[in-house]
Amino acid sequence: MDISGSTGAMTGEQFKRSLNDGRDVWLDGRRIENVAEHPALKPTVDEFARLLDLRFATAEARATTLFESPETGNQISYAFSLPKTQQELRAKFAASAWWMNESLGQLGRSPDFMSNVVAGLVDYADELEENRPGFGDNARNYHRYAMENDLVLTHALGDPQIDRSASPLDDPDLALRIVEEREDGVVLRGAKQLATLAPFSNEVLVYLNGVTAARGAEDFVIWFALPMNAPGLKILLREPLGNPESGHSHPLSNKYDEQDAMLFFEDVFLPRERIFLQGDSLRALKGLGRINAWSLQSTHIRFLARMKFFTSVAKKLAHAIGVDSFRGIQEQLGELVSYAQTLELGIKGAEADSSFTPAGNLVPGHSNGLGFWSADISARMVQIMRQIAASGLIMQPTEGDLASPELRPFLDLYMRGHDIGAAEKARLFRLGWELAGSGFGMRQELYEYLHRGDPGAGRTRLLRSYDMSDVDARVDELISAPLNDRALAGA
Repeated sequence: MDISGSTGAMTGEQFKRSLNDGRDVWLDGRRIENVAEHPALKPTVDEFARLLDLRFATAEARATTLFESPETGNQISYAFSLPKTQQELRAKFAASAWWMNESLGQLGRSPDFMSNVVAGLVDYADELEENRPGFGDNARNYHRYAMENDLVLTHALGDPQIDRSASPLDDPDLALRIVEEREDGVVLRGAKQLATLAPFSNEVLVYLNGVTAARGAEDFVIWFALPMNAPGLKILLREPLGNPESGHSHPLSNKYDEQDAMLFFEDVFLPRERIFLQGDSLRALKGLGRINAWSLQSTHIRFLARMKFFTSVAKKLAHAIGVDSFRGIQEQLGELVSYAQTLELGIKGAEADSSFTPAGNLVPGHSNGLGFWSADISARMVQIMRQIAASGLIMQPTEGDLASPELRPFLDLYMRGHDIGAAEKARLFRLGWELAGSGFGMRQELYEYLHRGDPGAGRTRLLRSYDMSDVDARVDELISAPLNDRALAGA
């Protein structure tokens, strides 16, 4: 892929312009002509633009998030880097921490996440080349192209929820598939869900589809990258979660609603150079862990930032209504802190347990179990915040109410808090509502539960792959003869 004219890390203005590329985006039955300026999308676009610009704001931010391309001299994102040393690995994840802290852990699809997936894709290039000649080079060229152009990416992994009891072999519309193979590429038909960040992305990466070893399923197994403005690609958005015109503040959903989308592929032509894997379900299954080795660590780092933000808001909610001295409340707040500390140690442990891939790149230790634990902890965090703040999450005045001379005396008297005024308390509780009660909060919680993959299936895979052979051998030795105190003492 041609990188001539690439400028490296995008500015906020470049990002906004990149979204108005003729893509076919739909919301509430209407086609969106200008993604960057649409009222339902503009606040999030502006926040992404702010974060992209913030990388250039100070020498420290630039040094943390960007490095110089050895090929072009462009400033490029650390998320695309392929670390070979512990120092380079730390630099890669310091950039992840910058993204996640600046966005309060609310952006599951910050550019850092998918850029790390693209890095994982190129790490798997040799194995992709074994699938079909040229696919490995396609991965290498795409990594170079995405990195030098600072592409913002989404991914679309799930097949549409039509009938999960049936097989795509019986009804091909149940999964995205190849309907025509040509010398210069393939034609795709079908749908994909759930593409988080789709309207704000430059391209989509698909790498989990039709994962079945059944004979005849080859047309459903394909990894590829596609521009969001590809002819025949239609993008359907869900209902926006923020409402800037309601009068009530939506401090998180107006800035961090990443949007989720269905992608409809209406006989979309996919050029050969954009295909990375085709027809090889076993290689696809094997590759999932490899290409997500860095992105999983990025996810842990983001969830830690979300945990800390959650805990801070919960502590302030408790203090605002004077319950932070109650033992039960302190135990709940301490529980939140214990989760943050556990995850922080897990992140450090995965980095310390790093190893080299067959491609010679340094990746963190396996930490899927930490991810499945996080999926469950997210719901517990929401439960604790609801118990602490109780009905106060529901009834809070708007800025209009606070500005009313007639209402304000009542608000100052009856809606103030412990050492906090009515206005500050209302704003604090709106943060709590956004985290633990609003549509945005519930979408975020569902996202945390599902986006690492189905936890049940993941734990089953973990059971099958986790090496306990040394302990199993000790147990077998113990039960091979009658148990007695002496045998146990020697165990």
